[in-house]
Amino acid sequence: MACWLFKSEPDAWSWDQQVAKGAEGEEWTGVRNYQARNHMRAMQLGDRGFFYHSNIGKEVVGIVEVCGLSAPDSTADDPRWDCVTVRAVEPLPKPVTLEAIKAEPRLAGMVLVTNSRLSVQPVSEAEWRTICEMGGL
Repeated sequence: MACWLFKSEPDAWSWDQQVAKGAEGEEWTGVRNYQARNHMRAMQLGDRGFFYHSNIGKEVVGIVEVCGLSAPDSTADDPRWDCVTVRAVEPLPKPVTLEAIKAEPRLAGMVLVTNSRLSVQPVSEAEWRTICEMGGL
């Protein structure tokens, strides 16, 4: 199982909206970056990801699971853009802020720290465990 991080502005798509979609999940649409798209193309069913509120809050708030493989993005007119479907798994008992992530030496190499603009990014197993620990899981 690979691990990922999905960034969303909470005023556009929030953790609460993701949770409300239930087991069927929701397409992770609107990604218009080739590197982020390629990450979604590499995802497998059951892969886990952090749900990260960007711009407002700037914190990891929950865990999602890939429940639908990469397919054409229904919001795109261009066939180059794909998306996966994700469903909410569980909230983090304690959201993990970007400030706390940057302050944690074990996360110094995390893509969120080194390339903060990438909307869909890989997370190493060690980074996954560290953020889960920081979030109370």
